[in-house]
Amino acid sequence: MGMILDLFRLDGQVAVVTGGNRGLGLAVATALAQAGADIVSVQRSTEDSALRVAVEQAGRHVHIATLDVGETGAAQHALDAALQRFGRVDVLVNNAGVQRRYPAVDFPVEEWDRVQNINTRAVFLFCQVFGREMIRQGRGKIINITSVLSFQGGYTVPAYAAAKHAVAGLTKSLCNEWSSQGVNVNAIAPGYMDTDMNEALKANVERSQAINARIPAGRWGQPEDLGGVAVFLASRASDYIHGEVITVDGGWMAR
Repeated sequence: MGMILDLFRLDGQVAVVTGGNRGLGLAVATALAQAGADIVSVQRSTEDSALRVAVEQAGRHVHIATLDVGETGAAQHALDAALQRFGRVDVLVNNAGVQRRYPAVDFPVEEWDRVQNINTRAVFLFCQVFGREMIRQGRGKIINITSVLSFQGGYTVPAYAAAKHAVAGLTKSLCNEWSSQGVNVNAIAPGYMDTDMNEALKANVERSQAINARIPAGRWGQPEDLGGVAVFLASRASDYIHGEVITVDGGWMAR
């Protein structure tokens, strides 16, 4: 019998991470590589220096699939790229997302549609396409990145809150259909994280201080704070975890 830590190893596996070149995606991809996985990053930008350095330092391989997740056919192209480069796919992390801030009465419908397309529709399509392959092979791990706004409404972010609620519901729905076929579908809900997406929020000193004062841990999260739970959900250690939305929020939801 192996040691418990062996259950967390991802040696020889392949993880596809959308938006793996920056922010939360970069931190998650790095952690998965350090646990033994080769990485496919699905991203609009060709910039890969930080990701490539991190993955190669972990002794693993990285492939960049330059795609806009919101474009028709992106999910199938991403799967094809992973299978062509590495011959298998074991983990999908739906991380790519966009944020738009407007008062609800002024929220432009085209911005609403953009947020829903990237944060909801694309997540479903990636789950669907990769889910088919994982069901065919009888195994796989899907990790959706949601938010504490999967449980709350936020402020001036109605499209984002709606999308993250939808992804939490999708996670549970897919769990009900796919758990018996060897596919784990779970989600990570980050709290307030120190990333580019929240630069405007952090620049609002009064709002930023109010948020920080409510976080029991006393600080905003760092992208690296997601690494451990991502490795757990990608590994055999979580084989009986299905349909969960795990918060990584410094205690925000407990306050």
